[in-house]
Parts: sequence; structure tokens; C-alpha cells
Amino acid sequence: MNLKQLEAFAGVAETKSFSLTAKQLFLTQPTVSAHIASLEKELNTCLFIRSTKGVALSDDGKELYAYAEQMLELEKKIRERFGKNGRFAGGVLRIAASTIPSQYLLPDIMVRFREAFPGEKLKVFETDSAGVAEMIASHRADVGFAGTRIEKGGCTYLPIYQDELVVITPVSEKYKDKGIDDAVGWLREEPVILREEGSGTRQEAQKLLLQMGIDMAELNVAAIMENQETIKRSVENGMGISILSDLAVRDAVQAGKLFSFPLGRTGGKRDIYLVSDEGYPSLPGADKFIRTVKEIYHTDTERITLRSEDKDCCRMNDQSF
Repeated sequence: MNLKQLEAFAGVAETKSFSLTAKQLFLTQPTVSAHIASLEKELNTCLFIRSTKGVALSDDGKELYAYAEQMLELEKKIRERFGKNGRFAGGVLRIAASTIPSQYLLPDIMVRFREAFPGEKLKVFETDSAGVAEMIASHRADVGFAGTRIEKGGCTYLPIYQDELVVITPVSEKYKDKGIDDAVGWLREEPVILREEGSGTRQEAQKLLLQMGIDMAELNVAAIMENQETIKRSVENGMGISILSDLAVRDAVQAGKLFSFPLGRTGGKRDIYLVSDEGYPSLPGADKFIRTVKEIYHTDTERITLRSEDKDCCRMNDQSF
């Protein structure tokens, strides 16, 4: 049992509606239903009587509601009491973000958040997607953004933005007429610069290449680099080709410094995720921040929760390359 479940339970008890509670809490209806189902399973009782007219509290539900009200009120008082100098309010909201969301999505999000909540302070840690999962699971960050899903602890992933990975090459006659049809051939032949193993860009690129019938082991890897600006400059200078986010290379392509090609016939689509641990008590600022992100991207997409059998082991969904 946790406060998130009790909050969902109290919301349904008061509104008599799963969908209205979901809107009020900025959750999806299946998430609210899952919270209630978990409570009923844990307490081995039925909390609501469901009918065509709606939902009503059962006798056990009425008893639990009285306790839930007290617990939620106590939580509120704790936050208020320790808010001025403690962790719960007026503290620093810690955000972990992988490279692409950190550089191309987060700045706009933070501006919107600060406009709505000028008293909130933010601290941003830029890492890769594996680092984001590690920081959320170990509670060293309150909210995260990642370019791939990684199984770690109680990390919950909410897709907020669809990115596109593209192949970038130097601007030269050699690549001018390259295209999707012969991509399987020339991608194998060219020297390739890859992102590091924990990178979401690299993880998703691997999946997309496998769909094209290309195993990363077949590529002529010239270098592995963490900094995408270094990768772009190296490609410009003719060191090789690479696969990066369209967000990262769009300006260079428009300026005529790089060529870019779709990754596969359907394009290299991948999701950018908002990452959190819903089972862990969160800062009020974190809840506000998550609501702001949802409002910006108009998302009510169902969350994806990945839990590891061993919380000390960070295992990728797909083998790193």
C-alpha cells in the first residue's frame, strides 16, 4: 500500500468516477483502476460496489476511506511543516535527462514550469538513458527523461514525444545519391561513429538496424563517442557516418554541413519518455513538473512500468552494442 494508491482510492470515493479521478490526478483511467485493484488485492476485500449507475463505497471501503482521509491529511501537514527548510517544498527538484531530451526538450519545459511555479528550484543532471534509470531507481533524481526504456527498479515510463533517428554523412558527391533502397549495403561498408553503450540513441538505433537486417557486429565501427557535437564535427570532417536524432542534426543539415537520410523505409521513429518511480513518495514540485510536461505534450498515454527481479542489476531490454 502506498500514498498514490490511497490518493486514487480517495479520489474515486469522492467523485464516484474513475475517469474524473484520472483527470484530476493527471493519470490514465487504467492506472487509477490498477491502483484500486492493487489495494483490493492487498487488503483482500472489495472497496467499491460497481453498477450501471456508477460506483459506491462498500462497507469496507467506507471504513478505509476514513483512514485514507487521515493519512492524506497527515501527509499534507508533514509537507507544510517541513516545507520551508526541508525536502518537501522549496527544495531542489532533481531532474535526470539523457542527451536529446536534455538539450532539445527540457529547456522549453523548464521555462513553462518556472512561469507557472516561479518559486521552484531545479537541478539538471545530463547523463545517458542508463544513467537516468539508475538515478530514478536509486532516488537520486525525482524525475527523468530518456530515449529508450531500460529495466531498472520501479522505473515507470510515459512516452511524451516521438523522435526520429537519421543517418548522417559528410557533404560530398560520394553520398549525394545514397538512398534507402541500397542502405543495407552502404551502411555496412562505411566507417561508423557510434554513441556510448548506455545511450538511448544507440539502443534504439540497434533495434531499427536489426529490422533492416543489419547486425551491429557487421558494421565498420571507427569510434565510440559520448558527445554528439563531437560526432557531428567528426562526420563533417569525413571521419565516417553516424546515426543521431533529427533534433540534434537538423540545423547542421539545413546549413548544408551534413547530409541526412531516413533510417529504413518507415523512418527511425522512437519515443522519448518521462521517467519516474510512482511507488516512491514524490516532492510536490515533482508532481507539478509532471503535470506541466503532460500539459505541454497533451499526453494521456498509458505508462509502462519495468521492474527488475534484481534491483541492483541494470539490464537492457536489448543487448547493448
